[in-house]
Order: sequence, then structure tokens, then C-alpha cells
Amino acid sequence: MNFPFPQAGATVLPQPYLLFLGDTTEPGYAKTAFGLRDWAGDKCVGETVCAGATVTTGLERMTPTEAVARGARSLVIAVANGGGFIPPSWRASLIDALEAGLDIVSGMHVRLADVPGLAETAHRLGRRLIDVRTPPADIPVATGRKRSGKRILTVGTDCALGKKYTALALVGALAGRGLDCDFRATGQTGIMIAGGGIPMDAIISDFEAGAAEILSPDAAPDHWDVIEGQGSLMHPAYAAVSLGLLHGSQPDVFVVCHEPGRTDMLGTSGYKLPSVDEVIETTLLLGRRTNAAIRCGGLSFNTSALGAAEADALMAAESERLGLPVADPIRGGPPFDRLIDSCLAATT
Repeated sequence: MNFPFPQAGATVLPQPYLLFLGDTTEPGYAKTAFGLRDWAGDKCVGETVCAGATVTTGLERMTPTEAVARGARSLVIAVANGGGFIPPSWRASLIDALEAGLDIVSGMHVRLADVPGLAETAHRLGRRLIDVRTPPADIPVATGRKRSGKRILTVGTDCALGKKYTALALVGALAGRGLDCDFRATGQTGIMIAGGGIPMDAIISDFEAGAAEILSPDAAPDHWDVIEGQGSLMHPAYAAVSLGLLHGSQPDVFVVCHEPGRTDMLGTSGYKLPSVDEVIETTLLLGRRTNAAIRCGGLSFNTSALGAAEADALMAAESERLGLPVADPIRGGPPFDRLIDSCLAATT
């Protein structure tokens, strides 16, 4: 898999990781942990939690001291809760990690140094507090200029349902076909996997599209950038970051990501999930503002809650109904091959 990072001068994250799940009870908020387990498993030694946690990655549970003995160099806050905050109930565990000999890596909105007790402890022990969700300085306002190269963007019916997984799987498939491609990370987990990127939800709205432009610059005509999507154009809280990313990335192709069976939007009770049809229509309407030739390459379904036969039947039925390939990138197989074929054909 081809990652364009780390770049010269970029922070090199201390690995391996101990994954910190806090007191999380909602699996959707632990997507950082699951993403690192699935796409950077060789960099993870285990997990640790606070009292009350019910979510697990399935990795061995251990204390920070035990993790250090296994070779861990940092504790990663592997939770992406609503608002990106660090509650007081986590502080003792984070200080214990520093005392055990671990640096702390965080993708939360709050800065680690602003959490009471962490900066003082880290300074005393010579440990590092590394905030991944820090955008580059001097991001320009978007120009809307069409750039060379080809681009795929993953979009979604909601948050935390597979946009990152789909983008990583697409890169793997394109590279497997011998195509020149890069994964462009836009969220904390993707950045931790790739070693660099731009945290789109940490950027002032006026500069969202500009950040997407510099994330995916001019490239060779046959080069593919696969851009990790964020949020959803339909989400009542996070649509702004999704729209800025859509306009700035100027995708030639987009893939709609969806989790069958999910009915309500994550973190916003009472808001129903839009249909995939509505997401396709809206993405085409808004995406044509900066790329008149934008096309939907197909759909990526997260069928992890379904059995194989049920998943295959559902995806086949939706593919027939929509006239587009529908695949689960984790299950792979011929449906995913057809999705790749469609993405490539959409710009030829």
C-alpha cells in the first residue's frame, strides 16, 4: 500500500502503540482503535481501559507497565468521542502511562498539554505529548482550480461506518493492479496509520476546501489519490467538513459508504439516516460545483453485522436496483473487483 507520508520534517510517531479505550461503551466511538487494529496491527501490542468500559478490540488487555515490557513506546488515545474531549475520569490512567514510560499520542480536539496534570508529569519524566489533530499553518483559501491527476473520495450516509476502511481497501486494490496511487488521510486514525495527512475537522471552515486542495496536489495524469472521507453531507453536526472536503478534493469518482441496518445518525438522536439514493444525488449536485464530470463509482457496504449469505443477497439486490456495483471491501471477492472496475472506468 502506497502512503505519501511521512514527509520531511513530519512528526514520527513512537511505535508500537498501546491502545487506550477509556471508559467507552459505544463501539462507534472506538473507530480509532479498530482502525489501528485492522490496518496497523503490527504496530499495536495491546489495549488498556478505564473502569466501566465495555468496548474491546480483542487485543490483549494489559497495564501500561506490562505494555512497556512488551516493547510499547506510546499510549494512543484510540477513541473519537463527540466533541473530541478528554474527561476527568481518564486523567489518572494517562498519568499512569507517562509514569510507566510511555509517550501519549492523541487525535482529540483538546490539546494534551491543556489536560490538568499531563504537561507537568510529561515534563518531569521527559515524555512527549503528541497531538495528531494539529493542522498545518498558513492553509490557503481554495482556488477551485482543476488539478491534474485522478481522485476518488469516499463519502457516507453517516459517520463511523467505513469511509476510511473503504479508502484503504481501494488503495490496496489499485496498487495491486499496478497503478500509481496514494492514500490521503483526513482524520486522526488515518494519519496514525499513514504517518501524515491533514485533520480536516480541526480546520476553520473557510479553509476546509483549501486544505483539501493542498492535501491532494497536482499529479501525473495516471496517478490516483484516494481521499479518506469525513462525516456526511447529511449529518446535522458534521456536514460542513464533508462539503469542504468534497469541493476541495474535486473527486472524479466517489464511493458511497453505508452500514445496512443503521437507522439513526450517530450521536444525534432523532435524525434518521438518509438513503443511499439521496446521498448519491446530493453528492453529484454539490460536487459538480468544482468538478462537472464527477461520477459515482459504486457503493461500499459495511456488512459486518450480517452473515455471508445475507450480505451477498443484499448487495446483489442493491446493485441491481441502483445499476451500480455494491461491495463490502473487507469481504472482497468479485463484487469488490467490479467496484474497482467501475471506479477506473468512470474517468476513462
